[in-house]
Amino acid sequence: MAPQPVVTGLSPKEGPPGTRVIIRGEFLGTKPTDLIGLKICGSDCLLSAEWVSPNKIIARSGPAKGVGDIIVTTRSGGEGSSSVKFRAIGNHEIIGPLKESAVWIDEAPSQNFAWGRRTLVQSVLTQEDPLGLSTEGNEQKNVENLRELFPNASGDLLQENFSPALFLLEKHSATTFADLKAGLNYLNRKVESQKEGQLSFLKSNAGSVIDQLDTLMNIRDKLQEDNKLYGSEPLNVLEQEIENSISKSENIFTDVLVRKEKADSTRAVLLALSRHKFLFCLPNSVEKKAAAGEYDIVVNDYARAKSRFGKTEIPIFRTVMEEVDQRILQIRKQLHEKVIKMPQSVEQQRKLIKALISLEVQQSGSSLNEKSRNVDPAWDAIDARAKYLEQTFKQTFELYASKDAPGAEKTKNRDINQPPNRVTFCEEICEIAASQLPDLWRLGQMYFTGELRGPNDPRPGDFKRMILNAVEKFCIYLKVAMCTTDSEARALRQSVGLIWPIAHGSHDVFKSWLPQCLRYTRITYATLISLDLPSAVLDIVQKFIDETRMHCFSNIFERATQKCSKLTDLETWEMGVEDFPGATLLPQRLEELLIETLDEAKQACINPEIREGNLLESESDGQREVSLRLQKLLLCFCDVIQDLAFNSHKEETPTHNVSQLLGYPNNQSSGPASGRFASLSSTTAITWEQRMLCCLANCAYCNRSFFYRVGKLFERYGYPLPSLAIETARYSVNKLFSNVLDAYVEHKGDPLVGTIEPSMYLGGFQWDVEMPIGNLRPYAHECCDNLVGVYSEIFTISPALLRSILEPIVLTISEELARLMSCVPQFSYSGAIQANVDIRLLRDTLRVYTNETGRNYFLEALEAINPPLNAEQLKQADEILERVKSRMKLQLMCFFVKDP
Repeated sequence: MAPQPVVTGLSPKEGPPGTRVIIRGEFLGTKPTDLIGLKICGSDCLLSAEWVSPNKIIARSGPAKGVGDIIVTTRSGGEGSSSVKFRAIGNHEIIGPLKESAVWIDEAPSQNFAWGRRTLVQSVLTQEDPLGLSTEGNEQKNVENLRELFPNASGDLLQENFSPALFLLEKHSATTFADLKAGLNYLNRKVESQKEGQLSFLKSNAGSVIDQLDTLMNIRDKLQEDNKLYGSEPLNVLEQEIENSISKSENIFTDVLVRKEKADSTRAVLLALSRHKFLFCLPNSVEKKAAAGEYDIVVNDYARAKSRFGKTEIPIFRTVMEEVDQRILQIRKQLHEKVIKMPQSVEQQRKLIKALISLEVQQSGSSLNEKSRNVDPAWDAIDARAKYLEQTFKQTFELYASKDAPGAEKTKNRDINQPPNRVTFCEEICEIAASQLPDLWRLGQMYFTGELRGPNDPRPGDFKRMILNAVEKFCIYLKVAMCTTDSEARALRQSVGLIWPIAHGSHDVFKSWLPQCLRYTRITYATLISLDLPSAVLDIVQKFIDETRMHCFSNIFERATQKCSKLTDLETWEMGVEDFPGATLLPQRLEELLIETLDEAKQACINPEIREGNLLESESDGQREVSLRLQKLLLCFCDVIQDLAFNSHKEETPTHNVSQLLGYPNNQSSGPASGRFASLSSTTAITWEQRMLCCLANCAYCNRSFFYRVGKLFERYGYPLPSLAIETARYSVNKLFSNVLDAYVEHKGDPLVGTIEPSMYLGGFQWDVEMPIGNLRPYAHECCDNLVGVYSEIFTISPALLRSILEPIVLTISEELARLMSCVPQFSYSGAIQANVDIRLLRDTLRVYTNETGRNYFLEALEAINPPLNAEQLKQADEILERVKSRMKLQLMCFFVKDP
């Protein structure tokens, strides 16, 4: 999550509602849509907010009052804070010309001052009613009706169309007549007091009035003295004096002026001689200077000649000027050819274009210029540079693509660390774009700013299409070279008509170089951003970079998935998970692989650089791709566990528990371990049963905690939580757990249950025959022994699996006992006691791992004993059961340990 917004500056810091406020700070949002809230003094101002940059927002204050904070809320950083405060001037507070304020107040409605018959007081400060009456209870009602009655009148005292009747109806509609009479008396007294005030004003300023009268009298005396000295018309006398001065000055300077005219004539003759020499030498001079590349001198000499002899009527001069025009026209043609000849630097083109434009302007009045007046050298230079750029792209593509063509010569013993031709092409074309596109853009800017513009009108639309076309071609060539699948290459061939010849297996080699190609493209993109290109141009490259970033991410996770599929060969069956005994180090290896993959993806493509989008935005294609790739990786890990459980060491035949009573040894697949939960040594051959138990433990560990750790790992690296991928993987691993569990239970339970009936009737035993009682029947002993063996095997590997495995086995045993007991038609006296003891011992011993269905089967087996036991038989059975339990206490103790 991005840092919280912080407001550090305001301009202005106070103002009435609607004040335009410039807010400055940090982390004010990454783009306009990121800004989701703005409050000024508690007033919501989001509708008027204009996001300018992450450090600047412009808004207008709302209807608030007092001093408050500016709170900015962004989608990426949440609600922010403010280190400065804004003072809102409410509607109740009136700002006049005499009150200090830090902002400009709109005085349109308040700067009409009353002149003439009204007092010199601002209208907005006039709060007192002219009648001296209170206006409470005189709210204006039916204002629209009053306006219809007085269409051209106003109730405002300061307006020219003031109407007393409308004023009384608006302000005193509820005032009594007696109060109105009192108000009239008040108004009369106020008028009389103002008249008295004028007389008092004169009295208090009598000194100033007398000084003004003295000044006026002095002015009158001076005027009378001037009339006595100069008569009644002093201006005529002044005019006569000025004319006399002019006449005397002309007489004094006549000789000087004559000598000056002679000197000027002499100089003019000498200058004319110099001009003639320059003109006659000009045709040869301009050719020599043009051949030497000194176009500035050519332009200056031709400009001098045009200014001096361009409109001459002398035949010899006109003949020479026509020859000069012919030479200049040839020079212009040569310059135009040089301008469009590529490659050359922008400065060289600029120099040639400026010379061409200057010559064209000087020759614009000539008839020879009519043929070339539609030629625009600057635009032709721009067009030539754009075509040269596209041609360079095409030639570079064809050059490197031909190296991978089927008939091309291949370098023998190619170094695997040497980049493929496609990578070299990406580097080359990015360098071309980074060097030539800025030149094209700078040349265009010189043209449109007027520096290189001639008499023709500019064509901005055509230039924008040139830039767009060049950038689109650049991205197309990169996209064709950087495709990583055959289907993508075929689609590009159909859409753009280009294809890069791909050898078999070269896609896999190129995928590892794709981040390097992305780095080349990003460097070029940074160069283009510095040029201040239009957004439409930059968006093309940004879209391509975002697509390439997503391809890089997919390829990185695809390689991780391939590495995950090879974890089968790395399984050492070493158990090292402390919080889940039995789980091997296989999940830890997957976690290490994920950390390595996330680090690589973060550095290569996920972290956005300048003006790049966030691939992991909510509900974006990038977020869906992350979830899909993780889902494939985790499902591949589930396949690894499945392969280890079912397909590893196929030549190994799992051992089965066989009854000792039937003449076969009960070959347990695993004996007691040297230590509880000890790791299986890589030097010791692991049995099928141990491998199945480790796989079950891995499945349970993944479902219980490991997959959640994977989600937290993604969040720690800044990725969105891939809930769908994790839940899908948990579903798959649960399904795999069920399949492996069924296989293990079938392997352990079916032989065990299958030995109960043969062992029960071994030696021709019958339940309806009297027999000695006092111990368990051998079949019950063997059933307990086999279960102890299974328990020991599970407890040694992963005690957490005891209930999951033993519960279905016990259920099968109870069902088999119920079936066998229900098949016995009649029990003898002692047979009924013996069957009761056997079933009850098994039921009591296995009660921890017996579910509701199993308990019902045990009850069904007891109820199947016919005839039912009487009180004496039950007492005898209880005594025998207690003796048997006492003798088998050590053997049966494990079944009473609490399930971990």
